[in-house]
Amino acid sequence: MPELAVLAEVVRSGFTESVHYGGAVGLDPSGRAEVALGPVEAPVLPRSSAKPFQALACLTAGAALAGPSLAIAAGSHTGEDFHVRLVGELLSAYGLGFGALACPASWPEDEATLHALVRAGATPSRERMNCSGKHAAMLAACVANGWDTASYLAPGHPLQQAVRAVTEELSGEKAAHVAVDGCGAPLFGLSLTGLARAVQALVRAAPGSAPRQVADAMREHPEYVGGTGHQNTELMRALPGALVKGGAEGVLVVALGSGHAAAVKVIDGSPRATTVIALDVLRRMGCDVTGAAAFESVDVLGGGVPVGRIVTPSRTRP
Repeated sequence: MPELAVLAEVVRSGFTESVHYGGAVGLDPSGRAEVALGPVEAPVLPRSSAKPFQALACLTAGAALAGPSLAIAAGSHTGEDFHVRLVGELLSAYGLGFGALACPASWPEDEATLHALVRAGATPSRERMNCSGKHAAMLAACVANGWDTASYLAPGHPLQQAVRAVTEELSGEKAAHVAVDGCGAPLFGLSLTGLARAVQALVRAAPGSAPRQVADAMREHPEYVGGTGHQNTELMRALPGALVKGGAEGVLVVALGSGHAAAVKVIDGSPRATTVIALDVLRRMGCDVTGAAAFESVDVLGGGVPVGRIVTPSRTRP
């Protein structure tokens, strides 16, 4: 197996302070791996980067998802009020309330919303958890099929079996490992190449098909994939036609309208350089990512001002 690659360097005042290792793969529109850094055939846990595949399984199982509701099913929202309203509307359409959600209670990731809730004396809730849109979609699919809603997170549940089948079909791989995600849902391990192949399949699917509906909903409603100021949301706005979905522990997938796709796994689990790395992979394949110039490096601060950058080895050192 190839050794872990140096994917990004943290350079402070001209000194390399830290290094992020891992793997990254870039596929051309035909599916060929044009860029392969590190162990791209080794299994990884895709974490929330798998949400578009889970949303597709819910859609094809009969959940009435479209536009914003399909985007939030595939997203990791920041818990803002407009996110919670949509989750509530989706559940209500199937005769359910927030109490049916089996994801853990959480504070919202959006700081302004968090502060407002604390001032109001609120407590963490399931609907504010960033996976509540996915869970609402899963419950909707269960109701549509008459499946048990109390056990919808069990790996053997018909819904989760459908998720596994969709994931394996899109990736062209059998699940390498079955784990439990942070929200309690089953999680299916894939190679980085398989993960890139799966997200590429969404953007390259025929217009109007179910996979393409997922991709289009995410791209047309990026505020439901993340939220106000969220990097996934802002990167999709900067690169029209791009599908972007991050996951915990340093995972990120990006697929362009051209059909090029990239998948990244930073082995230390930090997400701070994943966007920089993914854009570098796309650039190496000749993709036009000039609209995302603001995302191609991350400032390193000293005394509150930039004194360096987080960059990929192929970029000019600060």
